[in-house]
Amino acid sequence: MSDTQVLIVGAGPVGLTLAIDLGRRGVRCTLIERKDQPAFLPKMERINARTMEIYRRMGLSGKIRAAGLPRDVPMDVYIVLNLTRPPLLRLPYPSVAEAEAEIRATTDGSVPLEPYQLISQYTLEPLLKSACETLPAVTMHWSTEYVTHAESADGVSVTVKSADGTARSIRCDYLVGCDGGSSAVRQALGIRLRGEADLLRLRQALYRCDELFDRIPIGNGPGRGRHYHVAEENASFLIMQDSTRHWTLHATADTDEEVDRQFERIVGIPVKYQRLSTNPWRQNLLLAEQYQKGRVLLAGDAVHLVIPTGGLGMNSGVGDAVDLGWKLAATLQGWGGPMLLASYEIERRQIGDRNVGASRYANQGRRKWRAMWRPDIADDTPAGKRTRDTLAAVADVEQRKSNEMIGAELGYRYVSSPVICDVPGGPEHLFRSYEPTTWPGARLPHVWLNDGSAVQDHVPQDGFTILKLNPNGADAAPLVAALRERKAPVHVLEIPDQIARDIYGHDLLLIRPDMHVVWRGNTLSDVAEIAAIATGNRMPAIE
Repeated sequence: MSDTQVLIVGAGPVGLTLAIDLGRRGVRCTLIERKDQPAFLPKMERINARTMEIYRRMGLSGKIRAAGLPRDVPMDVYIVLNLTRPPLLRLPYPSVAEAEAEIRATTDGSVPLEPYQLISQYTLEPLLKSACETLPAVTMHWSTEYVTHAESADGVSVTVKSADGTARSIRCDYLVGCDGGSSAVRQALGIRLRGEADLLRLRQALYRCDELFDRIPIGNGPGRGRHYHVAEENASFLIMQDSTRHWTLHATADTDEEVDRQFERIVGIPVKYQRLSTNPWRQNLLLAEQYQKGRVLLAGDAVHLVIPTGGLGMNSGVGDAVDLGWKLAATLQGWGGPMLLASYEIERRQIGDRNVGASRYANQGRRKWRAMWRPDIADDTPAGKRTRDTLAAVADVEQRKSNEMIGAELGYRYVSSPVICDVPGGPEHLFRSYEPTTWPGARLPHVWLNDGSAVQDHVPQDGFTILKLNPNGADAAPLVAALRERKAPVHVLEIPDQIARDIYGHDLLLIRPDMHVVWRGNTLSDVAEIAAIATGNRMPAIE
């Protein structure tokens, strides 16, 4: 007998999200974390639109909004010399309130159901921890470290160690390593990261400065900015955190004192501040060779490390968690076939690879405008003005690559997955633009119905959903019967609104619990084949 069905190592946003997803599905899971509590470290600072849709389905989006940056604060990005001089460039981005108004007014499926939210990791982790504590199926052990594991045919025995050095064994059906870039679980499996490592070394300093937000003289009113990139020889940038009282500075510096001097120089006005922490970090673009070995799986930074440009790190990890969660649940509940869990690596590794590429693309853009720096950039001379103008013109094109990743966020789809009714071809994979599509493997686009509700909010979370979009179209009953024969939970959602049929383009759509399209069509044939593929029971042909 197992002590728990799933043991999760690492209580960062990815591990916590996986625990919530599993717990909501009634899967007994245990989460271990070597820290004694969530750390007050900023790390990630933005939840993108797709991840907010995921948290909405978990009932958490409202709590995240309330805990994060106030909804009326713009998300503008600046290129500056310091905060007292006119900015070289301002890239305006809407506040949450403005983005929500735009979403409400858009009816063509081209926008997400939820806009982004600026929230610091030190705010998000306690919130997700609290959500875990409400789920009877979830058990958490803090100050508990993964040591090693041994796999057998029917489970995994994991040795863990408490803070006092006491070791014990936990027996589980599946082990998931969500334990970060230096993942002990990944190392125990002998899985390597490949790509570009140690591209740049920086120090991240977290400051508390209560008065700065209201005193910055540039922007759309005092303090109205999210990122301040400093146009100087060495890369540095200042980030406003969700409280508007905390700030992080990323700088190339050898000592904490040097970082403080840079902070003072960038702010440019006398302010009271307290440095709360400094941590060195390295820029990496790395992808794991594998996401799974037997009953042990990996997610988040354990399998992909990106540069924060594009905001794809934590958000990619949450995507891993929700792909993995329902597949683990289906497997443990007995209706998931052998290919269902195997599809996790096939689906998510291609997205990890794509997002590493998107991060590289954004980082190259930032490097291009920074290469325009010249020693005379601050001079009040014609030459200095030319330098400033040139750098701003290049940044107006290249910096946008870091901040406009809607295609990577919403437009990813799973190609050649054994649990998708794959159709050759399909829309181009774009980083910066999104075209709504129901091509198999894609996320179901957000559509407002005539009553003002969203289609996504009507889709149940405990199994497959057949969207019936034409009252006079094909009967969904044969597909329902085929899925139920496989013991899979399935629901039929009839939507007579013509707008949904126009945007989705077909009479019938089969949707997975994670909101991705399995199959679409106007007529039904070979429903047994569709059901076998969807549930992971279609075995690949042996060549």
